[in-house]
Amino acid sequence: MPNLTIPTQFGPLTLCEEDGAIVRVEWEGDGRDETPLLIEAAAQLRAYDDGTLEKFDLPLRVAGSDFQRAVCDQMSAIPFGQTVTYGDIAKALGQSAQAVGSACGGNPIPVIIPCHRVMGAKGLTGFSGKGGVETKVALLRHEGAGGFLI
Repeated sequence: MPNLTIPTQFGPLTLCEEDGAIVRVEWEGDGRDETPLLIEAAAQLRAYDDGTLEKFDLPLRVAGSDFQRAVCDQMSAIPFGQTVTYGDIAKALGQSAQAVGSACGGNPIPVIIPCHRVMGAKGLTGFSGKGGVETKVALLRHEGAGGFLI
């Protein structure tokens, strides 16, 4: 599977491509493949990292159940710099907040599909990416959504 690793302020992120779509983003790695899609995805990730891109425009494919894909679609619709709760997504999908939380934790394309923008009913919750909650806070602060921390 072609993959390309990009240094970012959130740590090195590896973009993984399969059949013309981004299928995973992983922390760490040393991917050096340069397909047209990986080059474009890297350019967009660099622009996000330097604060000049707020919405990714890439072909994505989320593996998993219909529910997993529906949760990822809901997360993808959260605007840059804003947050929603697991309960908000649960209500939209007619599911439990716990099920939504599990699906968020299983997001295979973090940052691009912004699971970091989803909060618990009482505020900050975990994050499945490297660095856990600290990385989630860094992503939210980068987007100007860190005001809830003060």
